Amino acid sequence: MMKYFFSICITIVLMTNTVFAQEKAITHKVEKGETIVQIALKYNVTPFDIYQLNPDVQNGLKPNSVLLIPSKSTNKVTSLPAKVNAKAITHLVTPKETLYGIEKQYGISDDELKKANPFLENDGLKIGQTLVIPVKNKTVNTAVAAVAVAQEKVIYHDVLPKETKYSISRKYGITIAELEKRNPEIVTGLPIGYRLIIKGSVPKAAKVLEQLEVKKEDAIQKPLKEKTEIVYTTYEVQPKETLYSLSKTFGLTQEEFIALNPELKDGVEIGMILKVPSKMSALQEDKKEYTALSKKISLGKRKKMVLLLPFNIARVEGDTINSTSNRLKKDKFLNMTLDFYAGALMAIDSAKVLGLPIDVEIYDSEETKNGSNVAAIIRNNNLSTANALIGPFYQSNAETAAQLLSERNIPVISPLSKDVGNPFNNLYQTIPANEVIKNAMFDYMRAHNGNIMAVVDRKKESIVKYIKEYQKDVPFVAFKENGSVSTESLKSMLVKDRMNYVVMETGNTWMIKTTISAMVSSMSGYQVQLVILESNETLDTDEIKFLNLTKLKLMYPSVTRDNDSAEAAIFDKEFRKINNIYPSDFATRGFDVTFDTMMRLVQDKTFEETVNAAATKQVENKFEYYKKPDGGYTNKGVFIMYYDTDLTLKEAN
Repeated sequence: MMKYFFSICITIVLMTNTVFAQEKAITHKVEKGETIVQIALKYNVTPFDIYQLNPDVQNGLKPNSVLLIPSKSTNKVTSLPAKVNAKAITHLVTPKETLYGIEKQYGISDDELKKANPFLENDGLKIGQTLVIPVKNKTVNTAVAAVAVAQEKVIYHDVLPKETKYSISRKYGITIAELEKRNPEIVTGLPIGYRLIIKGSVPKAAKVLEQLEVKKEDAIQKPLKEKTEIVYTTYEVQPKETLYSLSKTFGLTQEEFIALNPELKDGVEIGMILKVPSKMSALQEDKKEYTALSKKISLGKRKKMVLLLPFNIARVEGDTINSTSNRLKKDKFLNMTLDFYAGALMAIDSAKVLGLPIDVEIYDSEETKNGSNVAAIIRNNNLSTANALIGPFYQSNAETAAQLLSERNIPVISPLSKDVGNPFNNLYQTIPANEVIKNAMFDYMRAHNGNIMAVVDRKKESIVKYIKEYQKDVPFVAFKENGSVSTESLKSMLVKDRMNYVVMETGNTWMIKTTISAMVSSMSGYQVQLVILESNETLDTDEIKFLNLTKLKLMYPSVTRDNDSAEAAIFDKEFRKINNIYPSDFATRGFDVTFDTMMRLVQDKTFEETVNAAATKQVENKFEYYKKPDGGYTNKGVFIMYYDTDLTLKEAN
């Protein structure tokens, strides 16, 4: 990961600034009859700057009250030269840029650039600076140049009750036409709570969210179904099926199955025609519908979201052996943190574009597996006023945060831990547990009326135990005396006119080859598909023919998906434009977790209510939360992926 991100981390965490940082302020005592516009002009700031530091004054000024005024000394007109070029354009300094490169890009000399930006002589070039780029042969006075610089800064306004387009445009000295041009969504109305862009332009990188979240017509949240209607169909009993296996397959108790089919009281017979739920509709009654959360901002106060990320800056600064660059090369945990952070910044930037009323604070959790500084951070920074907290990374530290914030039921989102841990009602596990992942695979196979069998190496004790405990009706393919797979046993379990799913769990090359060979040779008379429950490195070796895996449409459950959609391509492109690299899995997860949390915070209901009502799908991750019996929430958002015959990886329907 680049030094650029690390320098940002140090700046943000040591100063404990919010992402929407405020400038150093001075004070002003309000005189009788004064207006916000008059005060803003007096200090060379905008009314929005004053509202940012003094949100209460949006309801009116009170004589003798004291306002905080942001210091704008660095942007005063007097700091600019007497004359600069007309129609000056601006340039935002990004990582790795140099004066020479910028000057070459715009075809200007070093002297011309420094005359337009005198602070460069003393401060030098810094990331995030806005430079005035002169256009040759035309000049204008400094006031025009100052306006050109000011217009680059984005100024927002949150619509309050009883406000109108006229009152807002008058407040900021613009026309209604200008207001509507910057905010085309308000042409037909002015929703309370909507964040308007008053001045400035939105960063292109952040616009990716307009593509990623939902299409324009889906911006309003779709109503969820109260209950899935159960549709019934008929099913013919196959050899070796029992009342127990049938009830498991269709998600019914044996009593419910007999109630639907009274003839089963006398036993199950091959060829019987039974009434069953169509496509497992009964099983999926409680499953949440995946939907786009509304972009319409809810009424009420601004929300506060906190990120606790393990930068461990004190440890890095105290490392006298390794330089920062060497540390970045060696420390995988730090790189993972910085990647996650880079993705989170993309989400925060995107939230600004959508006008989400959220303030963000980021702290160094200073954590290891055995401890953290979480308790002190929460206590010293009054984080009990937050609306949601993302992090820490380690399960035990996330539990500490959840416990400290449980009294106010503040959601603590655990972003990376796979551990089940102790239950806290306000703890949300974003990584599905191993059993949840496996269950999702079996649920999928049963939902498609599959005939399931298992080829499991005896060394895979955990898988054997799991199937015997949770998938009791799934038979195991027999082994020969020499320990090899019995192809006769496997083929005897195959059933006509149904998909036969062979769950294979082994790292033994010969066992894999034997299983695949038996399945391929059966394809002429049966529908067969190969399934694995866990990552299997042996399948990636040259000894296993990839073509056979695609023939059998190798299928597996996954927490993430390889998203090749146009929207995902936009995300990758914009991330690379900002960071000079493509996003890692941790970077994409940082984006997905952060953006999903922010969108849930601004809905017209509590965070917990959105979790209970809707499941979401972001760039690479799903968020389908369910309340655990012992407390807290677990994510059951799992993708079912398979290799298609065209050699591509796809998501199964």
